[in-house]
Amino acid sequence: MAWRELGKKKIYMNFTRALTASAFRHVTGSSFASPFAAQSVYASVKCVTDFINQSQGVAGFGSETKECGIRCFHASSPVWARSDEPLGVKTPKGVQYVKRAGRNYLPVKAPYARPNVSANKSNPDKTIEIFEGMTLVELAKRTGKSVSSLQDILTNVGEKVESEFELLSMDVAELAAMEAGINVKRLHSVEGTEVLPRPAVVTVMGHVDHGKTSLLDALRQTSVAAREAGGITQHLGAFVVVMPSGASITFLDTPGHAAFSAMRARGAAVTDIVVLVVAADDGVMPQTLEAMSHAKAANVPIVVAINKCDKPGANPEKVKLQLASEGLLLEEMGGDVQVVEVSATEKIGLDNLEEALLLQADMMDLKARIDGPAQAYVVEARLDKGRGPLVTTIVKAGTLVCGQHVVVGSQWGRIRAIKDTAGKLTQRATPAMPVEIEGLRGLPMAGDDVIVVQSEERARMLSSGRQKKYEENRLRNKMIQDKPTTSDDSMDVPVRVEMPVIVKADVQGTVQAVTDALKTLNSAQVLVNVVHVGVGPLSQSDVDLAQACGACIVGFNVKSPPTALSQAATRASIKIILHRVIYHLLEDIGNLIIEKAPGTSETQVAGQAEVLNIFEIKGSKSKGPDVKIAGCRVIDGFVTRSATMRLLRSGEVVFEGNCTSLKREKQDVDTVKKGSECGLVISNWYDFKVGDVIQCLEQVVRKPKFIKSESGAVRIEC
Repeated sequence: MAWRELGKKKIYMNFTRALTASAFRHVTGSSFASPFAAQSVYASVKCVTDFINQSQGVAGFGSETKECGIRCFHASSPVWARSDEPLGVKTPKGVQYVKRAGRNYLPVKAPYARPNVSANKSNPDKTIEIFEGMTLVELAKRTGKSVSSLQDILTNVGEKVESEFELLSMDVAELAAMEAGINVKRLHSVEGTEVLPRPAVVTVMGHVDHGKTSLLDALRQTSVAAREAGGITQHLGAFVVVMPSGASITFLDTPGHAAFSAMRARGAAVTDIVVLVVAADDGVMPQTLEAMSHAKAANVPIVVAINKCDKPGANPEKVKLQLASEGLLLEEMGGDVQVVEVSATEKIGLDNLEEALLLQADMMDLKARIDGPAQAYVVEARLDKGRGPLVTTIVKAGTLVCGQHVVVGSQWGRIRAIKDTAGKLTQRATPAMPVEIEGLRGLPMAGDDVIVVQSEERARMLSSGRQKKYEENRLRNKMIQDKPTTSDDSMDVPVRVEMPVIVKADVQGTVQAVTDALKTLNSAQVLVNVVHVGVGPLSQSDVDLAQACGACIVGFNVKSPPTALSQAATRASIKIILHRVIYHLLEDIGNLIIEKAPGTSETQVAGQAEVLNIFEIKGSKSKGPDVKIAGCRVIDGFVTRSATMRLLRSGEVVFEGNCTSLKREKQDVDTVKKGSECGLVISNWYDFKVGDVIQCLEQVVRKPKFIKSESGAVRIEC
């Protein structure tokens, strides 16, 4: 090809003629002639490519002047430096040169040096922002990848991009970023769309049993709290309340138990205003402080509702001082946090609470776009036997329409039906509207985003890409958790028993809460290993899995299994724990952990005896050596013949040894209790003195303790 191109340009000079040209003769007489001739051969070979590419720009080479052409070949200094190396071979370190005719040459079989090409490594912690209509160049700048590599990725996933300045949809940009190993965050523009005021999303948070659900029941004229198991909220509920003034407010009810911290965090993430409920007779508690932390982390304004003000022991002023001491600036003290005194049972102060919420919403000027694809947030997800996966979502922007293809987390589907909080079918859901959608292929996680895509093919691709990335992150985290820690200490590592558990619950959020609560029960002796989680009733596959790995099954808020399933679990010695209240569930699991824990062996003092007199028995050949007997009185606990004895003199340990003989009234006994006198002999010790104290030591196995705090948090203390 190179010679063909030279022929087209009418350049017929070959290398032999170049070496014998008149310009070459100018240096033949010099001392550099021979090296020059040898170097020119190698240099000309290595300059073929450069010569062809540069031939058009060499002035005078196309002319009849041969000197210019010769100088083009041999004037480059890097060529001289590389002239001793054969083409494509890099000189490795430590290679012996071969000497021929007084010159050093590389050996014939020199290893080929592969170019060092840095591989593209994924960064799972990096997150970029993508938007509709971004170009491939912009995506390459944000991801840190080259345009060609992104084009190859899009070609592999079936997307055709002809130009690097072609506008990309948000789905295509997310696909390319996910394949490159980078997380994305979608940005939606409001340009050219209709932006209208929307209702406020209010989350009710606070400590357990402070009256959050009762306050919501008083606002919406219902009695949900009376139907809850144990009288406490254990789910995240969403509903719309039409206030007496005619304004609509979307409320989220969060549980107050310590095990449901993730639910409260999700509620604060999607809300506009947080109503912090504090009981006037109880004051600020641990979950109250946690709710304040969640609200501050989400940068959400707080409205304080002091409940139970009708009780005799109510002290609202004390509650205000406690909140102020925790850094909450109340209006009465020059801050901007509104405080309302209410009573859910007597329906006192509800109008003032409504006025405070509407005033806060007006100050925030809440608006959202109505047109375009919807953005929604998963509040809860559950599995229905007849309808399949059901997802409760709150629309943040846009309009969610029945029949659209959506991707929720790593799951996808086509919306078959949309139901409002009253259970009525609707065709569309507008911003700040909680709805329940059905039609997904799998059950997503609570807290996932709902994304509307254009087609089923795009939904499948996004779902598979997210599942792949989720699995990679899960395996990476598992490898980090299971990585052995090397210790230089020579101390013995305590034995840790593994306790496999299978968790089934009614909704996805409760599954996560129960799983997190069980992991807090890990201790130095027992590791709670959640091998499987699921939503829905217990099944035969759960029993088979439990039998295979020796796990116990934990069911929370699920129906009792059929008789045949219970009998199969009994025959396989599988323990099934069913509960509807989180307190009882954690207590039962804690007791099970304590039973399975190996415990720690400790030395305890079982009793003490004081030496009152010393007796000596002379030995002989028939009776043996001399023996000294300590006549003692047991002053505390008991003394056992099989135990180890410790001799104390003036409070200091003098000797430890085994008890070889224990008698009471000349009779051999095994145990002598407090208040009785006895005579004992310690092996290899004869120097007793009156007033010495002899302690009876015994080895005991101490089991861990199940500790439950006032806030409901539990832990295992070893």
